[in-house]
Amino acid sequence: MLELIVKAAQEAAKKILEIYAQDFEVFEKADASPLTLADQTAHKTIESFLKNTPHPILSEEGVHLPFVKRKNWNAFWLVDPLDGTKEFVKKNGEFTVNIALIKDGVPVLGVVYAPILNQLYLGGEGIGAFKILITPQQQFSMDMLNESNKIPKVAPDIFTIVASKSHHSPENEAFVEKMKQKYGNVKFVSLGSSLKLCLVAEGVAHVYPRLAPTMEWDTAAGHAVCLAAGKRVYQYDNGEPLQYNKENLLNPFFVAD
Repeated sequence: MLELIVKAAQEAAKKILEIYAQDFEVFEKADASPLTLADQTAHKTIESFLKNTPHPILSEEGVHLPFVKRKNWNAFWLVDPLDGTKEFVKKNGEFTVNIALIKDGVPVLGVVYAPILNQLYLGGEGIGAFKILITPQQQFSMDMLNESNKIPKVAPDIFTIVASKSHHSPENEAFVEKMKQKYGNVKFVSLGSSLKLCLVAEGVAHVYPRLAPTMEWDTAAGHAVCLAAGKRVYQYDNGEPLQYNKENLLNPFFVAD
């Protein structure tokens, strides 16, 4: 399964990069978020890899089945074919392909691939978490999962907070101020897409507060990597883990650390 979803992410990345290199049109969804041909093409590519597995697919760019039809899914794929469309449109390279396997509401396997950065984060139950430098054209193998690529690494001495480049909220700002009061010297890192969760998994950042809206497909793959790295992703209000395949696919505010 891991090799399958890495290959799916790499193939989707190839399609994305073809469009990234061109002038492309940006559409607007009903919620005013951007949509490009790359989002849709990546979705179809990933779907072609996953459709023959035993598990159904819930993708940001696919059909969103009503809860009554998916509430009994014990295991399913949760996909964001192009996370960070705003970063894609800005052409700053900070966008990712996200594929996760959810079992009983928990992300148990995940891949986050940033093709411009050639950074592949992956993790799962019984596997651990890894960061691998790999281009879309290179062939992935399980031999790449070695100690030199294992995460997390040793955390930096300065308390480091990672946050979104595109989304800010008063709650986020208050959280940062609270951390400054607690730790004194605080470093602030701004980054796009699910790479923020991956920085926590990697140990580059101590905490990622997301006190602004996200959807389940935005977080699932990065959440899986965090769990495999021994990190936590929990609801800001009550400390409970984020859950998946809810009736409402909107995430509550959360913190990863």
